Amino acid sequence: MKKFFATITLALLPILGFAAGGAGVELKHMTVDLHDNASMQRGLQTFSNYCMGCHAAGYARYERAANDLGIPDDLFVANLLPAGKKIGDLMTNSMETADGKAWFGAPPPDLTLIARVRGKDWVYSYLQAFYEDETRPWGVNNKVFPNVGMPNVLESLQGVRHLACTQAPAHDEHGKPLFDTLTGDALTEEKCDVISQKTEGQLSEEEFEQVAYDLTNFLAYMGEPSRLQSEALGLKVLLFVILFGIFAFLLNKEYWREIH
Repeated sequence: MKKFFATITLALLPILGFAAGGAGVELKHMTVDLHDNASMQRGLQTFSNYCMGCHAAGYARYERAANDLGIPDDLFVANLLPAGKKIGDLMTNSMETADGKAWFGAPPPDLTLIARVRGKDWVYSYLQAFYEDETRPWGVNNKVFPNVGMPNVLESLQGVRHLACTQAPAHDEHGKPLFDTLTGDALTEEKCDVISQKTEGQLSEEEFEQVAYDLTNFLAYMGEPSRLQSEALGLKVLLFVILFGIFAFLLNKEYWREIH
């Protein structure tokens, strides 16, 4: 039994790590709404325009997404389908794995299941957590995913952001304030953990948050496209079980009526 619980604990550790965010960063919360087709349509548009150059969604098909999100096939083909693709194809791109590794240090991951693996709050927070960092190859870093190996593809919408540094009292590992042994003055340390806007983008902060929400909402749908159908079927099954249970109870009572 102890080995069983130990195995379960080890299996859950990666999930707990993802849920906690990067380097102890508090994640922003968002609520997925798979009934909001307009939001997911905007998310699909953002995904197609800004993400699919590097990231694929190779476990999903264009036609399934179009049908689920209420997009007519002709409009999807005219506005969202990449050149050379058929609407029944998987949502892949033309980037070779070797090229991705050479350009970014590692091949860009497939994003079909990213919202299920990382969590919706992680994805939503990650999209908004880029900031300027000249020490990084692409000139940006990310608070949720430190030292991330990708550029901020949404920078034109969000604008350039940077970490605002402040002086704060220094503490030891036990939380006690530190003092200079010569002067007795309290020691301070520089903390750069507040992201502020450096240059404006095409969108306001609220508008960009909506873009991040729509994209996360779409990725949540991609990770579980049959969720709404499963929930509807589950409700029907529960109603059937309840109804069957009533008849089974009455039938059982009738069978045993004479005996009791």
